[in-house]
Amino acid sequence: MNHRNKNNHLGRKYGHRKSILSNLASSLIKKKRIFTTLAKAKALKKYVEPIIRKSKIHTTHSKRNIFSSLRDKTAVSELFKNVFDKVRVRPGGYTRIIKTGFRIGDQASLSFIELVDFNKIYTSKKIIKSVRRSRKKNE
Repeated sequence: MNHRNKNNHLGRKYGHRKSILSNLASSLIKKKRIFTTLAKAKALKKYVEPIIRKSKIHTTHSKRNIFSSLRDKTAVSELFKNVFDKVRVRPGGYTRIIKTGFRIGDQASLSFIELVDFNKIYTSKKIIKSVRRSRKKNE
C-alpha cells in the first residue's frame, strides 16, 4: 500500500532524485520555462514552489536555505533579483504545467513547466476597444 507516501520516487534512489530535482529547479529559475516529462514536472512543482515562497523573505538565512536545496549560486542570485518582484506579490501557484504530447521512443508524456509571471502569452492582458456596430444617427 502507498498510503501517506506523497513524493514520486521517479525510479531513482534518494541522492540521484535530489540532484535531478535541484538541477531542474535551478534550470527553471534561470530559463523561466523548461521541457521535461510530466512525472518530473509534477515532482518539480512540489520541490520548487516552497523554494520560491522562501525567496519572498529577503534575509541571509533564507538565501542559505535556498542555496542548500538548489546548490547553484546564479540561480539563487536570480531568485533574489528585482525581476522576481512580480512573484513576491503572488500568494501562491508560481508554476504552470502544460502537457505537450508523448515522446516518440517510449511514449512518455511530455510537458512544459514554467513560471507563471514570466509567460508573455498568458500574462499580458489585451485592451479591447469597444466597436460601434451601428452608424451614428443624424438628426
